[in-house]
Amino acid sequence: MTRFNTRPTRARLSRLAFRFSRVLLCMCAVTYTLQCQPPPAAVAPVEAPTAVGSTQMIAPVVVGNPMAPGFDLSGSDHRAVEIADRVMARLGGREGWEHTRYLTWRFFGKRRHVWDKWTGDLRFEAGDRTVLMNLNDRTGRSWRSGLLVEDPDTVAADVDGAYRAWIKDSYWLVMPYKLKDSGVTLRYKGQDMTEEGIPAHVLDLTFQDVGVTPQNRYQVWVDIHESLVRQWSFYRQADDSEPRFVRPWQDWQSYGRIWLASDFGGRRHSEVGVFDDLPASVFDNPGPTSFRVDP
Repeated sequence: MTRFNTRPTRARLSRLAFRFSRVLLCMCAVTYTLQCQPPPAAVAPVEAPTAVGSTQMIAPVVVGNPMAPGFDLSGSDHRAVEIADRVMARLGGREGWEHTRYLTWRFFGKRRHVWDKWTGDLRFEAGDRTVLMNLNDRTGRSWRSGLLVEDPDTVAADVDGAYRAWIKDSYWLVMPYKLKDSGVTLRYKGQDMTEEGIPAHVLDLTFQDVGVTPQNRYQVWVDIHESLVRQWSFYRQADDSEPRFVRPWQDWQSYGRIWLASDFGGRRHSEVGVFDDLPASVFDNPGPTSFRVDP
């Protein structure tokens, strides 16, 4: 009877080891490539077809926390960007932010904003003035004491005033979601204690060619343990040695998919609300609105 040697030879073992090493190298290369790819950019809200002749806005699809086009990545610190991503994750994540459509608040209990974040439509109320406009093209209409303003120069001034107020007032509401916005440079300044004794990472924000006051600078204290913004300081000029003010960010609460603060140390927003749906009349009729939020 012929006997077959079933024990692997040294040559065969060498060939198997070579083939295994090639497979392992290929797997490593694929993993490295996937990890090194930049995260996909955010996609703007799109209109999905519904019934004939109508469309419905749907939220964009995002992965991770991609920076906005124009964010100064090369001038920013990696540590600062990492902390900004932690803040976004703590506040509900980028997906939660992108899926949030309508926000409303009274800035320090006074000026009222109702903002469609997907379309840029804004309802602005201040005193006897109501402005219905679009933030993207800065066109709109104005009413004084319920009467439509006809004078083009007055309308233009009212629309511009509403736009400028929204830039300032919304930053006091959603700044933590805008740490990687266009024109922003983020730098890490180290660790410090807030005025209330909370240990925090300090981020420095400067701007270039954005907004109406790009010369401003902010420093933001991020809670080391909670990744929530706990305090900020404002510098009117980026090279000022002393801040114009230092204010806490307090009373963080959940609104829909996101978190918002409303108390800034003696000043607070009122009537803060987040909605998935609002009547179209909110943005095309200056009359009283029917939706309600807690005072």
